[in-house]
Amino acid sequence: MDLLLTNGTVVTMNREREVLAEADVLIQDGRIARVGRNIRTRGGGLRVLDVAGKVVLPGLIHGHLHACQTLFRNRADGLELLDWLRERIWPFEAAHDADSMRASADLTFAELIRSGATAALDMGTVRHYDAVFESARDCGFRLTGGKAMMDAPDVPTGLHESTEASLAESLALLERWHGTHGDRLRYAFAPRFVLSCTEKLMREVGRLAREKGVRIHTHASENRSEIQAVRDLSGRDNVTWFHDMGLTGPHVTLAHCVWVSEAEQKLLRDTRTVVCHCPGSNLKLASGFAPVPELLDAGVTVCLGADGAPCNNNLDMFQEMRLAALLHKPRVGPRGMPPERVLEMATLGGAKAIGMEAELGSLEEGKRADITVVDLAGLHSTPADPRDVLSPLVYAARSTDVVHVLIDGKPVLKDRALLTLDAASVASSARQHSARITARVR
Repeated sequence: MDLLLTNGTVVTMNREREVLAEADVLIQDGRIARVGRNIRTRGGGLRVLDVAGKVVLPGLIHGHLHACQTLFRNRADGLELLDWLRERIWPFEAAHDADSMRASADLTFAELIRSGATAALDMGTVRHYDAVFESARDCGFRLTGGKAMMDAPDVPTGLHESTEASLAESLALLERWHGTHGDRLRYAFAPRFVLSCTEKLMREVGRLAREKGVRIHTHASENRSEIQAVRDLSGRDNVTWFHDMGLTGPHVTLAHCVWVSEAEQKLLRDTRTVVCHCPGSNLKLASGFAPVPELLDAGVTVCLGADGAPCNNNLDMFQEMRLAALLHKPRVGPRGMPPERVLEMATLGGAKAIGMEAELGSLEEGKRADITVVDLAGLHSTPADPRDVLSPLVYAARSTDVVHVLIDGKPVLKDRALLTLDAASVASSARQHSARITARVR
């Protein structure tokens, strides 16, 4: 059935950045047919959802995520990046089986949908990535993702793979999943980072991504110790090394980029490589403050992401927006990261991060109907200026304010209730599998 969202405040994120009061959004065949006021349609079969007093905005998009890690939330505190990986995360990931991976993915997508996210760019662990795609398939979430690739000699035994096996499994996953379910599921090559991958693997990933027309998703310049280790290994900085391997360009998303030199920033701009800012993760792991205002001023596309639950500890994009808006102000001034700029990162920037800017990121005719409806009537956002909904969306709103979520025009959250996942069952399964998997690591 067609659906009409009516009487809402519509944050279009179109070229003019129009915000329309008491406006409607008409959805037909999973796409946005019209946006405006007093939309009238002929014929039957039209559902009407009155969203008076609420804000209608494009679905939020996570540009960097680890659904495989959500089972390990609250179990990896107080460590910097490399110790966090070696002592906690990699042993946990190596202990995963297909059932625990499915439980972790279900928990992830339930949390994301409830917090207004409709799409994500995800990196798995080395094995069992089919389970992540199966979860997204069944709950209606929009996923671009891939298995982690880790073939360097010093990768822990439980995660180490040969170059040939890593490439073969990635290609097999691409063949099974890329472009399926109405193009809602897409594959991305996911070499983990410089220190976990050989040059042979990286060069082949660069070649195959261009040949197959898919994205590359990896980490870069997150932590000072990591950067020094990369310099010791290769004699280059992260972004320069990726560029030399053929892993820059508009089809590449680099998570973090906290410590990037001026030369690397120029390289990001010139190659139109996408950067994902993960402020919560960067703060918790004591990684630092990415030069996001400077990157944006230079014309680099920057999106937002939560990273993994063990380094955040939640996956709430509203919290990431608030952090991104606040933490740069002491350095660049109170107007350096205005709400509209941050919301662009969470919508339009995220669409570019998954290579779907022509389909997502704004509420415009012809685009896919990935839509989030937010209620700003809570005590924590009252009073709000009716002429400015962007400020409360970025500074005050919370995941609990999300009322409805649509993906391809299909409701996956209605009246704050999940429709495609059972919250109680998801939580129970997550607790069971987390206890089982973490017990293996002790």
